[in-house]
Amino acid sequence: MADRFDVGDVITMKKPHPCGSKDWEILRVGADFRLKCKGCGHQIMVPRRLVEKNTRNIVKKA
Repeated sequence: MADRFDVGDVITMKKPHPCGSKDWEILRVGADFRLKCKGCGHQIMVPRRLVEKNTRNIVKKA
């Protein structure tokens, strides 16, 4: 199975973080994802299922 998420990618989610930003940087990939908000720097752990469901756009790292 080809994985479309890689560490360092920036994803845009459906709903914004309370700080107003919808962009998140992927810090860890696995059964859970560690994401860092691009607006305020807050880090969260989210199950893979929710990330795949709520992702609108993926910007691959250079």
